[in-house]
Amino acid sequence: MISSLLLRVSTVLLIVGMVAGITMGIKQNFTFVPAHAHLNLVGGVLMFLAGLYYRLVPQAAVDALAKTQAILHVVGAIVFPIGIAAVITNPRYEPLVIAGSLIVLSAIVLFAVIVFRTSTSRA
Repeated sequence: MISSLLLRVSTVLLIVGMVAGITMGIKQNFTFVPAHAHLNLVGGVLMFLAGLYYRLVPQAAVDALAKTQAILHVVGAIVFPIGIAAVITNPRYEPLVIAGSLIVLSAIVLFAVIVFRTSTSRA
């Protein structure tokens, strides 16, 4: 089930992001704050919200577009923050950040399409 996948992966990524933040705080070295923030936001919050939407609107998760969206979101939520951390240490990794950000953007655009197709307004 797509919602379960997204909810579980987002929870794991949020834990990783929180541990990274606590570790930075303990070491008083905040070099990787941008990667930490993006991991928490894209991997934790946005992915969890998508999982909740799929749980609340089951018909949104039935077609291949939802599966593609979920896979892109999981991959992007991992690649993007890793790319940010890598580029902080060496600018030659910028293509990784670009690829990760475009994967995340693709996932969010697909999610928007899914939401517009499956949400209805009720009076």
